[in-house]
Amino acid sequence: MADLPFPLGPGSAAVITGGASGIGLATAFYLAQRGLKVAIADLGGEKLDEAQARLSAEGAEIIAVPTDVSDATQVANLRDRALDRFGTVDFLMNNAGTRSTEARPWEDPAEWRRVLETNLWGVMNGVQAFVPGMLASGRPGLVVNTGSKQGITFPPGRTAYNLSKAGLNAFTTMLAHELRIASEGRIGVHLLIPGFVWTGISGARGEKPAGAWSSDQVPPFLFESIARGSYYVLCPDNDVDRSTDEARIRWMADDMILDRPALSRWHPDHADDFARFVADYRAAKEQ
Repeated sequence: MADLPFPLGPGSAAVITGGASGIGLATAFYLAQRGLKVAIADLGGEKLDEAQARLSAEGAEIIAVPTDVSDATQVANLRDRALDRFGTVDFLMNNAGTRSTEARPWEDPAEWRRVLETNLWGVMNGVQAFVPGMLASGRPGLVVNTGSKQGITFPPGRTAYNLSKAGLNAFTTMLAHELRIASEGRIGVHLLIPGFVWTGISGARGEKPAGAWSSDQVPPFLFESIARGSYYVLCPDNDVDRSTDEARIRWMADDMILDRPALSRWHPDHADDFARFVADYRAAKEQ
């Protein structure tokens, strides 16, 4: 088994939201197998009960707390339950999230609010509930927030989701800076940016497509990246490698610098230029 990055080790305690399935559950198993105590939080119901039973069957010290992360009171209850059981929280993973419909910016305000309250405010609620205690404890710690490439490159469709993840990306970046100063380096912050992972939020049903990662592939990549000191944990998948992701991100940043139209990657006047740019970027990286 791979070593975990300092400060995590046997006896440390972790809290993972969205922990009943997908990346959250895979991370809970990964940490429990390495001797950590784990609290998983998710919406109450059969899925959470099954996740708790599976982890317990592996001998993990586990609690499962029904939690709607959009509700700050419920997140505070999660914190209190974890501290009552474990006495400390050393690792916080704000991973819970929800998909959005394809409501356009001028449509369905209730849908926009629902998505933002879970994907953005859910992370903020987690940070505001747990980080003050992590600071006061004097112990080293880690915070991981699960973002999305869609919050960086804004592909058309599911616009509310893109906005929620863009806000999460910005919040996490500022959190990392502020906590580095406030904790004098004791508490690390990392932004997990998954690729195509076959999870519930990706609409997973049936057999995993060849291009997708399984959820179990994410935790080793995450913790190896943290051990290397990476803040941005940019995951590839079986279809899209890192150089392609880099080219897409670079093109997006250049939209502002070069004064191209919004989302020029999908603009008919720039589609051929984008394709050439990605091909040239990949070729240069391979040299």
